[in-house]
Order: sequence, then C-alpha cells, then structure tokens
Amino acid sequence: MNPQVNKKSSSIVMKINSKLLFAHLSMFLACAFWGLMAPLGKDAMTHGIDGIDMVTFRVTGGALLFWITSLFIKSEHVPRKDVLRFVGAGVLGIVTNQCCYTIGLSITSPINASIVTTSMPIFAMLLSALILKEPITGRKSLGVLMGCSGALILILTSAHAVNSKVGDIRGDLLCLTAQFSYALYLALFNPLIKRYSVVTVNKWMFLFAALIIDPFSISHVMDINWSSVPQSTWWETAYVVCIGTYVAYIFTIIGQRVLRPTVVSIYNYVQPIVSVVVSVMAGLGVFKWSHAIAVILVFSGVRLVSKHKAAKS
Repeated sequence: MNPQVNKKSSSIVMKINSKLLFAHLSMFLACAFWGLMAPLGKDAMTHGIDGIDMVTFRVTGGALLFWITSLFIKSEHVPRKDVLRFVGAGVLGIVTNQCCYTIGLSITSPINASIVTTSMPIFAMLLSALILKEPITGRKSLGVLMGCSGALILILTSAHAVNSKVGDIRGDLLCLTAQFSYALYLALFNPLIKRYSVVTVNKWMFLFAALIIDPFSISHVMDINWSSVPQSTWWETAYVVCIGTYVAYIFTIIGQRVLRPTVVSIYNYVQPIVSVVVSVMAGLGVFKWSHAIAVILVFSGVRLVSKHKAAKS
C-alpha cells in the first residue's frame, strides 16, 4: 500500500480522535463546573447577596461576556423574525430557567438542586410526546415513573426537613420548574438553536433576558450593603458568572455537537456527584439515605429515557 495514503489515513484518524477526546473533555468539564456551581453559588447567597442579586449578576454578566466574544468572531446575520424568536427562547431558556434555579438554590440544599437538574431529559421526553406527538413506550413510561418517584422522595424529604442543609420544598419545586422550562425551550426552539453558533444564540438570549430581568432587579442590587459583603462571596459570584455560565455553556455545545445523546446524558451524572461531595465537605448540605434512593431512581429513569431515544436516532 502507498505510504502516503497510510500517512494521510493516520492523520485523519488522529484528527477524529482528537476531536472526540476534546468533546468528551468539554462535556465532562461543563458538568463538573455546573456541579461545583451549586455549592459555591449557595455559599455566596448565604454571605451578603441573595437569589435575586445572583440572577441579575449571572444574566447581565453572561450577556456582556457573549457580546464581547461576538466582537472577535465572524458575525452571523440574524433576520428580524429570528431575533423576535430569541425573545421567547430567552424567556424560557434563561429568564424562567435561571430565575427558578438560582432562587430555588438559595432556598434549598445544593445537593437537592443538583439532583433535580438531572431530571431534564424526562421533562423533554414528556414534552416531545405532547408537542411532537412522539409515542410513549413501556420503557419510557418506566423511566418517567422512576424519575418522578425520585423527585417525589426529594420533595417529601424537604417537606419534613428542619433546615435548608437537608432541603426545602419551595426550593426543590423551583428547581423542578427550571428543568421543565429548559425542556420546553428545547422542544420549541431546537431548530432555531441549531441554525446559529453558540455565541450568536447566547448573546441574543442573554441580552433579552437581561432587558427583562434588570429593570425589576436593579434597585434590589443597588440596596446591597457592598462594604459588608466578604471578598470570598465576590469570587464565588465571579465563578458562577464566568465559569458556571459562560464557559460551561460553550463547553456543553462543543460536546453536544460531537457526542451521541446517550453519552451526553451519562455526563449529566457528573454534576450531582461533584455537588454532593463538595457540599458535604463544605458543610453546606447533608446527604441522607433518602437522597441516595432519590439519586438511584432519578438516574435510572433518565438512563431509560435517554437510552431509548438514542437507540431511535
């Protein structure tokens, strides 16, 4: 065989392997960053700022970072009709999702919040059945039942909790609402998301989210007693904005464009693992036997739903 052909083939294989490796690394880091964001964000929201402040910093900071990034890459033309669609996408994917999650996290345990976030594929499957009329099979039904059972155990545990380190039913329900909102955003705006780059999508969504949230929250932020907020809180807030939002969003898209849905869904389990370990070590959460049962049920339910979906693709 021609040595040049062998050399060219080896080069192509190396490029494919490098791309695949980078996609795996990106997905792992994104989920690890999100897992770390829960305890760090929770700690920040108990030392000087609250959920409304954090949402404002996160949305406004995300808008600034993505718009600054867009100045250094090739610009994409977005027709007016798609700009208007980004308003709806921003309401579901950013405003409702991040407001409910961040404020929910400020109330409940970071362990509960991170476990609940893995339930999003279950909501996505249910909405696909309602909106896209996809059939619900026995495997899917079992997955939904297991996932809902796990969420119910978390909620019941929180309802009888004596402090937020175990959980709070209000925060758990807000975090569940955040996952439903994001699943609805994916179901309604998936074609729009795939049409543009990650920077274009996020710069418009975060811009409209900031324009919606800031007029209502800016006075609340201005009332912060800035001198009494410890420096560690600002470092934790910076992590939530720069790493947990900006970098993690970019890494997620890189991973999702290369890896199969089943592989992506497996990486979702990294988030609660990181969050549980850090939360327990930092004394921000208490991991009880009910949490363990909830984790097993939610993970198994998501696995059944995701496995079935990937088999059809």
